Amino acid sequence: MNGQHQQNSLTESKLDPAHAIIDEICSAGEPWVKQVKTGQTFRIVDLEGNQAVDTLFFNVHHALERYSASDTIREQNKLYLTTGSKLYSNFSNVMLTIVADTCGRHDTLGGACAAESNTVRYALDKYPMHNCRDNFLHALSHDPLCEQLGMSKRDLPSNINFFMNVPVTEGGRLEFVDGISAPGKYVEMRAEMDVMVLISNCPQLNNPCNAYNPTPIRLLIWD
Repeated sequence: MNGQHQQNSLTESKLDPAHAIIDEICSAGEPWVKQVKTGQTFRIVDLEGNQAVDTLFFNVHHALERYSASDTIREQNKLYLTTGSKLYSNFSNVMLTIVADTCGRHDTLGGACAAESNTVRYALDKYPMHNCRDNFLHALSHDPLCEQLGMSKRDLPSNINFFMNVPVTEGGRLEFVDGISAPGKYVEMRAEMDVMVLISNCPQLNNPCNAYNPTPIRLLIWD
């Protein structure tokens, strides 16, 4: 298994933001939901650097099919995602392929922060703090596309953490450390099926995954 010494693969995109059909800002700490159709390209831009972007993907026609961390890791024998990485579903189908990446490494293991994990990791008084799991749950309950698919909290699998740096120690533990991203870095994916993207632009204030300072991200889709 390739761990933290996995080779980075930096690749710039030739796509022009002026030609994107969607170009939106997701504020710090907020959720975002959108459909990306087969063949379209989806870009996440880390506007100010070190922002963790917790992301889930679902088959827009059959929400029981969704991004699977275990399938993605097993199929490629790699813990981290970068250019050329394929994002697999729990049905072992390729959902998206990373076609450009100027950051170089994205986390598959760290999961989403939650009220419970904030309490266990940091302190009892962190329980009411805003977190990614609450963002996901809010979107599943209120976004029209999620409602249309009949989704609920049981539809939350493990997520990708774009731009987040979670090294695995020799002893098999996870460390949440300073990111390797910087202002303007981006990751770009081509959809291999019609997918719904569900993002929590991480509001975490207790670890350095976003430099203790959640910031906005930019989201673009091209035909």
